[in-house]
Amino acid sequence: MSDKRLTPLARKLRKEPTEAEKRLWSRLRSEQLGVKFTRQYPIGSAIVDFVCRALRLAIELDGGQHADSEADAARTRLIEAQGYRVIRFWNNDVLANTDGVLTVIAHELALARNRIDPFEDDPS
Repeated sequence: MSDKRLTPLARKLRKEPTEAEKRLWSRLRSEQLGVKFTRQYPIGSAIVDFVCRALRLAIELDGGQHADSEADAARTRLIEAQGYRVIRFWNNDVLANTDGVLTVIAHELALARNRIDPFEDDPS
């Protein structure tokens, strides 16, 4: 469940991406990793940078101002309480080692596929 008041802010963030967000989005969009990602998506009272809703995987990109941030830890707990797995990358890692970041994301997607019970919503 997300706070609908965040939708205008999410739209604004989609229009003003960071360089790291642009780079990663160019590799996540159009189901290039076999799943659909959405960017700047509200989850609870947070807006995550990227999310695969089907596999409940949220991706956050952080700049240097986020080092050892208790606020980020609290955000992660909030997002996880909504049933998502959160993975974080430094902006510098995305820009300098995009393929390495994508390898980690692909690994997390494989793990998420194993966590999702295909019969979970089956009423029978």
